Amino acid sequence: MTSLYRAGLVLPAAELGPENPLPPLRKPEAVAKVSNVDELPPDLAENVGYGRLDTTLPCLLQDGYTRERAERELPAVVLENDKLRATVLPSVGGRLYSLVHKPSGRELLYRNPVFQPANLALRDAWFAGGVEWNLGSTGHTTLTCEPMFAAEIEGPDGTPVLRLWEWERTRDLPYQVDFWLPEGAEHLLVAVRVRNPHPYDVPVYWWSNIAVPQNEGTRVLAPATQAWHYGYSGRLDLVDVPGELTYPARAEAAADYFFEVTGRPWVAAVEQDGTGLAQLSTGRLRGRKLFLWGESTGGRRWQEWLAPGAGGYLEIQAGLARTQLEHLRLPPGESWDWLEAYGPVAADPVAVHGEDWTAAREAVAAGLPSAETMDGFHDAWRKIADVTPESFLATGSGWGALENRRAPMCLPGTPFPDESLGPDQEPWLALLEGTPPDGDPLAVPPATLVNRYWADLMEYAPKNWLTWYHRGVAHWAAGRQSDAVRAWRESVSAAENPWALRNLAIATAGHEAAWLYRRAVTLAPSLRPLVVEAIAAQLAAGLPDEASVLLEGLPVEGRIALLTARTRLALGDTAGAKAVYDSGFEVANIREGETSLSDTWAAVSDEPLPEQHDFRMK
Repeated sequence: MTSLYRAGLVLPAAELGPENPLPPLRKPEAVAKVSNVDELPPDLAENVGYGRLDTTLPCLLQDGYTRERAERELPAVVLENDKLRATVLPSVGGRLYSLVHKPSGRELLYRNPVFQPANLALRDAWFAGGVEWNLGSTGHTTLTCEPMFAAEIEGPDGTPVLRLWEWERTRDLPYQVDFWLPEGAEHLLVAVRVRNPHPYDVPVYWWSNIAVPQNEGTRVLAPATQAWHYGYSGRLDLVDVPGELTYPARAEAAADYFFEVTGRPWVAAVEQDGTGLAQLSTGRLRGRKLFLWGESTGGRRWQEWLAPGAGGYLEIQAGLARTQLEHLRLPPGESWDWLEAYGPVAADPVAVHGEDWTAAREAVAAGLPSAETMDGFHDAWRKIADVTPESFLATGSGWGALENRRAPMCLPGTPFPDESLGPDQEPWLALLEGTPPDGDPLAVPPATLVNRYWADLMEYAPKNWLTWYHRGVAHWAAGRQSDAVRAWRESVSAAENPWALRNLAIATAGHEAAWLYRRAVTLAPSLRPLVVEAIAAQLAAGLPDEASVLLEGLPVEGRIALLTARTRLALGDTAGAKAVYDSGFEVANIREGETSLSDTWAAVSDEPLPEQHDFRMK
């Protein structure tokens, strides 16, 4: 019998902390940059050049977390039958946290024993483990640490279905993820639908990222003989699949392998004894990927940083395009849907780990549901895809409801009720009713909505310091930087405020940017994200004395400790810079690919880089 029920997941967890109120104006630093686009097939090259986000606006950064963890409970929903037990976390992006094969007692996923955010997502905060549902742009979704709506509906066979849904704000797209576990089934079915309610094309990116344990004998298999290799060197190259790359524990460096799948799409991670996890789907979800951290010091450090004491892991992934460097065009008014399945592998270990690549793949594929079976489940799910949930298990954000207020939409199956509207939406509801935003110039302004509709409404709103500020942010997000600068200058003229001053600093450089930052800090001296940016700006302008003044009285910890070491180094105090390292510190939001820790160490010491500071990806 299949059951669906609420539960509480108790584990050591760090608090997510407050959002950073400063709009993320700088383009996110891409971990993956393709340097050989001209050598790629035309369709791949076109998709690589299309649709990349220049900013995560209107979403703010989530960088207020620390490394301090305490036991607390995360809301969970459990779906189980006599074969599988799936645990889903609706409060953090709908993550499929655990999938247990009950007859064997095996956990099929990499189950992180802690909740510890780290700086790997588009908005910074991300956590490792389970299955993550990524809609948006290259990188981990803006919703990975955000709540989703959740509800129970009746499945086509009478068993319960868990539905999750939300509004993705960088693309303004509604989507749903339905979990279905028929009685006696050994595969968890996950149906996904993404809809475009707009009268124009929208760039779409979807990848289901599946974390699984990595052991010495773990082998990754997919129906492919070639893969596109990306090793963070800038090149995307087609390589042969059979061989060492299918054994991630043998890889020295972090790498991505995007399989050129032939036939029905699937991917599996199988242990030495022939057991493991397989993911398969209907045809629309064509892409499959292997990501591995590698066995370098930096790769091992990242895994320990993300999941202390849990051992190594790798990710097998599934997406709409062949690589994660691409975006596809979702036409106006259209929707795309597909069905995924997750379940155990139990194959002949001799065949799976043999030198015959075809036989190895066939040994896994033989135990997977047929394409006809998957299509049948998909067709059955479509009959209940539009069923309106009546009682909610969890509540998401009010952004979908706000968009529905602005322009009512027909989105059967995924309601965005007015009851979800909250304080974040209040200023924009008031704008819809003709009341422009206003307030204390020293108080944190509401986050700016930047899509074309809200930007137009703001353009016609009465002029004050806050409407000028919001106009500037919307202009910047649209690529009109000179218009943004003019608007922020008008904002400062109307009422001096740290928010527009800071944005003007980002739009300039050198001593002028440094001066604008100092001016902003005098107005908001206790806003840590602003102070951190201001100190970095002084160093970038060659003004270590000014950086030193800003550092006075601040605790030498985290990112401030790193900036203290860099400032002392710039002042010629190499011993003082090294003393910061010797005293010990951690930068909670060290970015994937960031080398500031190792670069600064190299400038202060000839000794080998301490492992706790080694986050180098290459």
